[in-house]
Amino acid sequence: MNFIEFVKTRQSVRSYTEQRVEHEKIEKCLEAARLAPSANNSQPWKFIVVDDEELKNKVAKKTFSSIVPFNRFALQAPVLIVVITEKSNVASQVGGAIKKIQFNLVDIGIAVEHFCLQAVEENLSTCILGWFNKKGVKKVLNIPKNKDVDIVITLGYPKTDTIREKKRKDIDKIRAYNKYF
Repeated sequence: MNFIEFVKTRQSVRSYTEQRVEHEKIEKCLEAARLAPSANNSQPWKFIVVDDEELKNKVAKKTFSSIVPFNRFALQAPVLIVVITEKSNVASQVGGAIKKIQFNLVDIGIAVEHFCLQAVEENLSTCILGWFNKKGVKKVLNIPKNKDVDIVITLGYPKTDTIREKKRKDIDKIRAYNKYF
């Protein structure tokens, strides 16, 4: 399969089987994330794999509420990956301050996408969550207050192999050559 066809198979999945995810597959996904590029090679990330069912459910319950219920499906996922955003190294912090760019967040995005694409290779599915109770997740996992949790990834085997058609803007609406639109 060529890369574009492969990318078309990656989708946000919100319905998982109960099948356990093998640690070997999780490790391959983490290795793909570890190999992601980062500004000045700062690698500003740590990953907590939550696959103990009781603990996973406690974390999952921090991803939704009665007011904002849309992440309730996280309870179905057999694994949650909690992504800790570390501070970038000094060179990236200085450069980021000058350029007004949070390079560590850009780097996290790249690493998370590497993780998710490797999951596709392993016949697993993911959903990247950005809306959750950060303080609650940190408390459940004993993450220090001075650390940031910006992403939680659900991981598991999808209930269906159906690949939905991607609804994206037309290429002409996002691309220009040599000048702004």
